[in-house]
Amino acid sequence: MNFFEVIENIITNYWSWILKGIGMTLLVSIVGTIVGLIIGLVIGVIRTISVDKSNKLAYVFKKFINFLIGVYVEIFRGTPMMVQAMVIFWGYAYLSGGNTLDVTLSALFIVSINTGAYMAEIVRGGIISIDKGQFEGAEAIGMNHFQTMLYVVIPQVMRNILPSVCNEFIINIKDTSVLNVIGFAELFYVTNTIVLKNYQTFITYLFTAVIYFVLTFGISRILLLIEKKLAGKKNYVVLGSGNMDAESIALENNREN
Repeated sequence: MNFFEVIENIITNYWSWILKGIGMTLLVSIVGTIVGLIIGLVIGVIRTISVDKSNKLAYVFKKFINFLIGVYVEIFRGTPMMVQAMVIFWGYAYLSGGNTLDVTLSALFIVSINTGAYMAEIVRGGIISIDKGQFEGAEAIGMNHFQTMLYVVIPQVMRNILPSVCNEFIINIKDTSVLNVIGFAELFYVTNTIVLKNYQTFITYLFTAVIYFVLTFGISRILLLIEKKLAGKKNYVVLGSGNMDAESIALENNREN
């Protein structure tokens, strides 16, 4: 068979497998990114809690928590996800006497905690970027630390880190391919199965590469549009300001519409 015949054969005979693989890839990527972001936000809030040194017990406890967080972040940022997948999946089997976790749940867990380690540093950078005066202002009006983070800091952090979160999502789409080592049926795993059926290694993997590119490129463009939408207009006029009369406001509204 020539090149196009092989492609046609793959689409005709294995389209359901491919769609399922794409679906599982997107599922794990989306859930992993969202859960990882939540982990990052929680860690960011905990890290920024201020504890008075005079309260020795609370101060030591806070130091211990920060140490555990630091270990978690460094381990999961410093080791490949493929190795993490093998250690977690088969480590559980080793400790439970041979019982293994559900493969899909394992994949979701692995991607989530791996992403959480990266998100923790992204969120930390976002919190640091917020002006200290806003913390002081929130404290001055009687907000505690969690209220300050929830109502003042986190909304700004989310806007600032959105490009990094979107980039992490794109990375997760590609990195789910390593989960085939634990038997998770994502797109790359499905491709391996198809190759065992048709023996067309190069063309099949090239076809999968194109699918990955379409997924990442298409989603990145969509996320970019969302970022621009959330950012709002760069140039704007405050309607109803002192230098605008009713006629000027009406003209401005007509231009926008």
